[in-house]
Amino acid sequence: MRKVTIYQYPKCGTSRKAVKWLQEHDVEMDSIPIVESPPSAEQLAEFVRKSGLDIKKFFNTSGEVYKEMNLKDRLPELSDEQKIGLLAANGKLIKRPIVTDGNRVTVGFNEEQFEEIWGG
Repeated sequence: MRKVTIYQYPKCGTSRKAVKWLQEHDVEMDSIPIVESPPSAEQLAEFVRKSGLDIKKFFNTSGEVYKEMNLKDRLPELSDEQKIGLLAANGKLIKRPIVTDGNRVTVGFNEEQFEEIWGG
């Protein structure tokens, strides 16, 4: 059986859809609450590298904290290390869910992407 770690927020509809999809496809998962236990800066840097995505894809751009901190305007001026530091310091800033098997990483929930990467 395939096994992944999912960083998610149980109240988030996108996280719930991802968990449901993984359950329906018999993917075993360790669930980590992203707000209470966000990934460390080192883990986030590794997730960015393994995902192949731009670091800004890891930000929850529709979240209140993102808007309150005016990150839309501030992000372009920050270094990658500063961006990762912000994410590691506040799980609500992180786009969710993050799913990883240690080699591959997905951010958010896209059924086609899940099928391709986690579908077996």
